[in-house]
Amino acid sequence: MNVSLNASRNMSRLAAFSSSLLLGTVLALTGAGAAHADASARAVDYVALGDSYSSGVGAGGYDSASGDCKRTNRAYPALWAAANSPSSFAFTACSGARTGDVTGGQLGPLNASTDLVSISIGGNDAGFADVMTTCVLQSEATCLSRIATARAYVDSTLPGKLDAVYSAIKAKAPSARVVVLGYPRFYKLAGNCLAGLNESERSAINAASDHLNTATAKRAADHGFAFADVRPAFTGHEICSSGAWLHSVNWLNIGESYHPTAAGQSGGYLPAFNSAA
Repeated sequence: MNVSLNASRNMSRLAAFSSSLLLGTVLALTGAGAAHADASARAVDYVALGDSYSSGVGAGGYDSASGDCKRTNRAYPALWAAANSPSSFAFTACSGARTGDVTGGQLGPLNASTDLVSISIGGNDAGFADVMTTCVLQSEATCLSRIATARAYVDSTLPGKLDAVYSAIKAKAPSARVVVLGYPRFYKLAGNCLAGLNESERSAINAASDHLNTATAKRAADHGFAFADVRPAFTGHEICSSGAWLHSVNWLNIGESYHPTAAGQSGGYLPAFNSAA
């Protein structure tokens, strides 16, 4: 009887100990563990580089202090920072930026403590603004010729320029996770546009955007960077769709033409960045 009683007491004590250990583990995961996760999120030092697709041209609400760079709190970098409360956030992306503008004037905030970097770059180097202007104002043949010139530049010259940018980022922020964001396709083919460019021109522009994204993604991968493809999110929201997230040509504000709206930043770019960051 005493042996059985002692064994029963030992089993009870073991069960109580196991329950306490389990409770402690649960509390650690849900309490201290969550607090640690929150602290880790707050400890991120984030720097946003790039061109107008990162500064937020087209989304409105521009910060007057940013001048011609046209940075806005409606752009995906600022939206991400507002949602994640990083320990530091530097926003140097600028409208019209080319690769040389990034290396020459945007990398100042980067350092060995930088944890996260975002960048969209290459479209201006390839002359896509001129492509769109040419296609809107001139003949189909001239449009297609200009697109072919841009594609040739992407093949021959842009990779080296992207390498220079990515190497400079890596040198200044060697421990950072770098997310390179691409560009959307501009047009929904067989969409609701009854005027403007014809289907051949729209298709060629979309193919050129794909070509640029492919080249950019390869260079990003070669440097160990993540590539965030925004095209899936923008599918169904291109120009000529019923719910476009991109501005068509706007003669009253030509600079916003072919740029994401505020919805394009929050619904297109931000989710892509979230997935890659």
